[in-house]
Amino acid sequence: QVQLVESGGGLVQPGGSLTLSCAASGTILRTNTMGWHRQAPGKGRELVATFTNSGSTNYADSVKGRFTISRDNARRTVYLQMNSLKAEDTAVYYCNGDFNVPTRPYRLEVWGQGTLVTVSS
Repeated sequence: QVQLVESGGGLVQPGGSLTLSCAASGTILRTNTMGWHRQAPGKGRELVATFTNSGSTNYADSVKGRFTISRDNARRTVYLQMNSLKAEDTAVYYCNGDFNVPTRPYRLEVWGQGTLVTVSS
């Protein structure tokens, strides 16, 4: 069983910064793409950023230039550095990952439980 545990959410003022972390645990043969999504109150879940195992990154237009996704493969951890935060960034942020595992179904997509980020003065 693979699990993802997020941390780092909280309350921050507009213009401030916050870093989210997401650590994977379990028996993993290979970590493929990992990423962050978010869901604002009353809205659907949207992609924020992804990081493939070849090192490619992708960002939502709304966060380009402000957010940076990074990855530490040794620690099986993905990070989201968020700068110049705006009120509209307020959401529950979810980590997800795509993993090869040794037992059926041999490949899993796993989601974390989410961490709340509130941007407010």
